Amino acid sequence: MVESGGQPASGEERTSGAQAIGRAAGLLRLIAAQAATGTTLTDLVSSSGLMKPTCRRILLALIDAGLAEQDPVSRRYFLGAEAHALGVAAATRHAGDPLAHEAVIRLARLTGDAAFLQVRRGYTVECLIREDGDFPLRSHVLAAGDRHALGAGAGPLALLAALSDAEVEKALDVNRVLMEQRYPTLSPALLRELVAETRRRGYSLNRGVLFQGSWGMGMAVRDATGQAVFCLSIAAVEIRMQPDREPQLATWLAEEVARLEAVLAGPRLRPAHSASPSQSRVLERT
Repeated sequence: MVESGGQPASGEERTSGAQAIGRAAGLLRLIAAQAATGTTLTDLVSSSGLMKPTCRRILLALIDAGLAEQDPVSRRYFLGAEAHALGVAAATRHAGDPLAHEAVIRLARLTGDAAFLQVRRGYTVECLIREDGDFPLRSHVLAAGDRHALGAGAGPLALLAALSDAEVEKALDVNRVLMEQRYPTLSPALLRELVAETRRRGYSLNRGVLFQGSWGMGMAVRDATGQAVFCLSIAAVEIRMQPDREPQLATWLAEEVARLEAVLAGPRLRPAHSASPSQSRVLERT
C-alpha cells in the first residue's frame, strides 16, 4: 500500500485505516437498520460500542461524504443521498437472479399476499425483493432494502432456526442491545421457543409479535453445502394466515424453496455465503 505522497504506508497505518473503514461501515449498517425513522447518536454509540467522540467524528465524515445526513429538527441520523446512489448502482449486481425473483412473484400470485426474498448478512437479514399479491389488505412492515436482526420477523426467524444451537446463542448475544432497543417483545427466551417451534414445523410463524395484526411465514433456503443463506417468506394481515389456510401456504412456500435449492445445487448459480458482512454477494453467476 502506498500513500499519496509516494511513501509506503506502515503496517500500523494500514491497520488504522482498515479499522476506520470498518467502523464507518458498521455505523452505516446501524443507520440503515433504522432507515425509516432515523437513529440517534446515543443509540449509535450504544449499538456500536464506540466512544461518543469517535462515533461523532465518523458520523461527520460520513455526512461530508454524503453517505449520511442529520435531520436539523429531530437531530436523528439517516442514510444520505450518496448512499442511495451507491445502492442503485449496486442493485444491478446484487438484486438476485431472475429465477429468485420469479419465485417471489409466483408466491405473491398464489397467495395473494406479500412475498419476499431475504438474505443473511452476518447477524442481520436484508430484504432483497418484495412482491405484492392482489389481496387488498396488505402488510407493509417490510420493504426491499430493510434490514432486521436474525430472529426478528418470519424470514429472519427461519434463518436463525437453521443455525446450530451455539450459533443461535452467538446471534442472540451479538444482537442483544439491538433487540432490546428495536424489538422489545422478542426476549431471548421467546426467541429460543420460536426457534424450537420453527425446527419442529419446518417453517417459521410470526403471529403478530412485532406488529399487531401483521403475520408472517418463512422458510430457509439452503445452498449445496446445506448452509441457510436465503429465505423466502410471506406476510399478510392476521385473517389471511389462520390455521385453515396455513397448510396450503406452507406447501406453496416449500415448493418454491425446493426450486431455489435445486438451482443453488446446480452449476448455473453459485451462492456467495453471507455468514459475515464482508461476504455479501447474493447469487453470483459462475
